[in-house]
Formats: sequence, C-alpha cells, structure tokens
Amino acid sequence: METLARLVLRHRLVVVLGWLALMVAGGIAAGPVTDRLSFDFSLPGQPGYEAEKELIATFGTSTADTLVPVITVPPGSTVADREADIAGVFDALRAAVPQVRVVDLGSTGDDRFVTDDGRSTFALVQGPEPSGFGPGISAQVLPVVQQAAGAAGLEPRFTSYALLAAGGDTEGPSVLAETLFGAAGALAVLVFVFASFLALVPMVIAAVSILTTFLLVLGLTYLTDVSFVVQFLIALIGLGVAIDYSLLLVSRWREERAHGRTNDEAVVVAMRTAGHAVVASGVTVAISLLALIIVPVPFLRSMGLGGMLIPLVSVSVVLTLLPALLSKVGPRVDWPRIRHDAVAARGWSAWARLIVRRRWIAAGVALVLLGVIIAPVFGLKIGQSNTESLASSGPAFDTLQALEEGGVGDGVVTPIAVLVRDDQAAAAIAAADGVPGVRMAVAGGSQDGTTVVDVVPDAETVDSDSIDVVDDVRTAVEGATDGSVGVAGVGAIVQDYFGAVYDNFPYVLALIALITFVLLVRTFRSLLLPIKAVLLNLISLAAVFGFVTFFWQEGHGSEAVFGVSATGAITFWLPVIIFAFLFGLSMDYEVFILARMREEYDATRDTGQAVVTGLGRTGRLVTSAALILFFAFAALASSPGTDIKVLGTALGVGILIDATLVRALLVPALVSLFGRWNWWLPTGLARVLRVEPSHVAEIHGERVPADEPLPTA
Repeated sequence: METLARLVLRHRLVVVLGWLALMVAGGIAAGPVTDRLSFDFSLPGQPGYEAEKELIATFGTSTADTLVPVITVPPGSTVADREADIAGVFDALRAAVPQVRVVDLGSTGDDRFVTDDGRSTFALVQGPEPSGFGPGISAQVLPVVQQAAGAAGLEPRFTSYALLAAGGDTEGPSVLAETLFGAAGALAVLVFVFASFLALVPMVIAAVSILTTFLLVLGLTYLTDVSFVVQFLIALIGLGVAIDYSLLLVSRWREERAHGRTNDEAVVVAMRTAGHAVVASGVTVAISLLALIIVPVPFLRSMGLGGMLIPLVSVSVVLTLLPALLSKVGPRVDWPRIRHDAVAARGWSAWARLIVRRRWIAAGVALVLLGVIIAPVFGLKIGQSNTESLASSGPAFDTLQALEEGGVGDGVVTPIAVLVRDDQAAAAIAAADGVPGVRMAVAGGSQDGTTVVDVVPDAETVDSDSIDVVDDVRTAVEGATDGSVGVAGVGAIVQDYFGAVYDNFPYVLALIALITFVLLVRTFRSLLLPIKAVLLNLISLAAVFGFVTFFWQEGHGSEAVFGVSATGAITFWLPVIIFAFLFGLSMDYEVFILARMREEYDATRDTGQAVVTGLGRTGRLVTSAALILFFAFAALASSPGTDIKVLGTALGVGILIDATLVRALLVPALVSLFGRWNWWLPTGLARVLRVEPSHVAEIHGERVPADEPLPTA
C-alpha cells in the first residue's frame, strides 16, 4: 500500500486527468445505460416458469397479470336476464384485441363466474407477456370493454394485481433527485465531521465513483442483462460507500498531519493504515454481492455483478484519486480548522472506558435489545405483497371489494393455469375442482393438442402461507391424468423462487462467510475476531429482518410513514439483496473499528487500552459514515414502488442498528471480555494464509503477556 501511495504521489497529474476522463465518459454514459437495463425476471429450469413459457408459446398469453373485468347489470335485472348482452361485450373484446385470451360465463357456461347477488359477473383476461412495468393489456382492453358495455347499458369495472399495485404506488423523485437528496445529507454530516471545506473532497470522490460505475455498467450491458434496480444501487449505495471510504482515509490523514508529519508523509501513513481497512471493506462488500452468481436467477446474478462494481470502483478511486487530491490541495481546503484530530474524541473515549469497566452489562444490554428486535423475524413470510397492501382506495380496489362482497375471493387476481393434453382435460378439471380452497376450474381454451385449465383459488396465492393450494392442485391433477402436467401462475412463480433462491441460499451464505473469514484473518491477524465478526453480522441481519417483518409485513408503522398498509409478506427477491448488501456494508464498520484496535494493541500490548483508543478514534467516524449511508438509503426509500421502499428502509435501519447496538456497544464489550484471546493467530494457520503470526501471549506453548488490569468501578 505504501508503494501505491508513493507511485500516486509521483504521478498525481496523470491520476487526476485519468479519473477526470472516466468521470466525463461516465456522465455521457449515464443516460444510455438506463435504456439498456433489463426487466427480466425469468427463472430458467424451474417448473412454474417452464410451464409459463409453454403457455406463452402455445396460446400467446401469460399469467403475469390477469385482468378481471366485472360487468354489473342495472337494478331490477340479473346476469341471467342479460347473459346475451354480457357475452356480446366479451365477444367484442375478442374481436378487437385478438391477442388476449378471455374466459367468462359465456365461454364456459359456469355459473360460478356470477356473484352471489346475481347482478355481477367477472371474466379472466390474459394477454401477451409484458415487457416492462407499463400498463400492459389493460390499456387496450379497458376502452373496448367500456365502450361495448356502455352501448349495452351495462356497468364495467376492472381489477387486477397490476392495477391495484399501480393505484397504491406513491409517486417518487427521479434517480437524480434522490441522489441529490442523499448527497445533501452526506454533505451536512461531512461538514460536522471536518468543520472545513475538506468536506467537499469526499463528495468529489463520490461523483467520480458513481459516474465511472455507470460507464462500466454500460459495458456490462453488452455482455449480459443487468437489472433496472442496479441504477438505484449505483447512485445511492455508490454515494454512501465512496464517501465512507473517503471519510476513513481523510480522517487518518488529518490525524497524521496533526501529529506533525509532512503532508505527503501523512498521505503515505494514511494509505498504509486506513488504506488496508478500505481494501478489506471494499473486497468484503464485493464478495457478498458476487456470491449471488451462485443463485440460478438471472436478474439476481445481474444485480450481483452490477452491484459488485460499486465497492470496487469506490476503492479504486479512494486509493488513487483521493491521495493525489490530498497531496495537492488537501491543506488548502482544510480551512477553517475548527475541529482538530491530534487526540481521540473525548466523548467516545469516555464511552469506551465505561464499556470496558462494565463489559458484562454492556454485552447483556446489547444482546437483550437485539433479541427484542429479532423476535418478529420468526413470523417472516416470503412471496409478494398481498392485495390489501397494494391499494386502500381507487377503482381497482373498489372492484375487488365488490367481488369479495359478492362471494368471490381475492384469489381471482391470481388464477392458476394448468396445462394438460386435450384428452386429459375433463379429468384435470374434475380433479382441480375438488381441491379444497378452489372456487372453480374451467377449460380456458385448446391449441395444438394442449388444453389450459383455469383454476380460480378462493384466496390469493402470493406468499409462503398461501401457495399450498398450488401444490394441492398439481398433486390432484397429476394423480388423475396421464402425461405431463404444467402448472403456471403467480403462486407457481413464488414456488419457483423458493426453489431457485432459498434452496441455494445456504451455499451463498457459506461462501460469503468462508471468504470473509479468510480475508478478516489476514486483516486482523486473529482467529477469534473474524469468527466474532461473521457471527455478529448474522445477528445484525436477523435484527434487520425482524424490523422488516414488524414494520412492513405486519404494518406497524408502514401506513403512518409511507401510507402503505401491511404487505403481508416480503417480496421474494428482497431478502437476498438485503442480505448481500448489508453483510458487506456492516462489515465495513467492523473492519474500521477492529483494524484500529489491532493497531493500538500491537503498540501497547493492552486490550483495554486498545478498545478505548480504537473506539475513541473510530467512534465518530463510524457513526458519521452510518449517517451518510442512512441519508442515501432514506433517499432510496422515497422511490415509487413498495419494494424499493422496503429495500431502502431495511438498508437504512440495518446500518443504524449495526453502527449503534452492534459496533458501538456489543463489539467493544466482547473484545474487552475476550481479552488476549482476541489477538491469537496460531503459527500454522498464519503460515497457510501467508501472514505474520500474532505476537500474543503463550497459549498452548506460545508466550502470552498479561494485559494490564483495568479499574472495575
């Protein structure tokens, strides 16, 4: 690291001009890259997805969103009285929009399409596979049905999962506006930390990092699909990560200058010490995201690849451009120097001494509080948001409410499509019709020897608690028919995600934990500290999911803060992304704190003093870095769409929990409790990992010097 620092100092003009060129190119690329991002949610090889592809290939329609038109007859008449007129409305739809598949009372003769009062009837309308988040088939279907129904003196209404979601989504600012909001919060924190114009330097580093990452992602889009979510992650997580890493390096540079070093020597020392922590942190975040390639889901893999670029680019900019800027203009912009860094922060040092004296109490309080936050996680449901959380008003909501009052359950918006051979259709319908929790099963059409059976469940099939009926239908039909059976629909896709994502998740977790452990052993030259770091990260993540369950799934606060009712479940892709990002980002603070504690222990041979000085030097840094990321995630939570709001709040609250309860309370308490064992690294393991053995007391044959006693009161 010292060699890199001196190389940058010798060629700082080349470094600055190089990054300036990349920033300009990134600014040009930022526009085109958003147009190349993918909305692909495919699940190759999964049974529900493959059945969906067969449905699309055979009938040209998809279950991705089933539109439910509801026709109501005037008072004094019934559906039976106006059956011919109602059939004419749907025949007009078939003629005007031939690419849709319409299943209704007229095409099936099944009276279960009629509500209990006999005055309303519904249909199932499915169109081609949507290519994005636009209005889909509803833009073509609604005008046709409205005109035909109006001409016949009938009242048309509409509902669907997508219409409910569109009615419930709040408006939000653009990516640029969100980034500016996050940047304003970050700048306020930096002004507090540095109390000088030096606060602007990390903002410059963040701008270069973000725009360069966009440039690299543009190149990545020519090699593979990249999810649209990546643009939010680059802009906001990139902002927080780049500033956090800059904050660590700049703070150490100021400290070394306050100790009397020349400007360039301060840069070199900061790179040799804080630079190692930046590399370890950035690589940990990158590995956490890259591990997503194990999951056989293309859009999650693309988010892992795209997200991996964020910390890697930030580390590169911080370790090259930042030293060049500090060397050239650092002392001039560090004005006025209201805050000085010659000594550790008194408040944090006092806090650390209190924790060292009351280590058992501190550890106990932290664990109890974390336990309370973690408790709701045992009720976590994974799937999609339920219809109640999508909207609480609007035409689509009112239409679904009217259906439910008429005895039709909300399962009408998530029908199950069963594909069988034509000669097995009657047996399949009878078998599906007899499954508990199914309202009806009807023939939805035949093409090329294949019949699609539309099964309407009583309740929506959107989460881990409600998809059992999909398994029951599959089992019943497979037992009653010969040949292959395909089952498609929202519930089947939820099952696919469980199979593709969560069956593979233990491998993702094991890979991340193993690589992180090895990296941290090399960073801390310790066996115990990396184990503790990985375990505390998992505890911290459990607390985040406990919060998400309580706040979003159960709705304790989501309505008051965001106007969104209890979601009932957490969208299937969110837990994996939250885990991947938070595992790495949380480890940043562990590395920041423990790297400094390790440095102090090597200098003093005193664990208690290492805790006090380490936390005194990094406490303000870590809390400031957490606040910067919190502002970035708060901006992310202002985006339209419930899923992005859940992601933003989970990451923001997770960072705060981790920086306060875990890193500022539990970590120093445990380090103090473990004493000399923190620093033990056996010679054999050190030799395998090619690091210097830890110079610690004799444990099993190695000499271990005792720590100086600390006051107990």
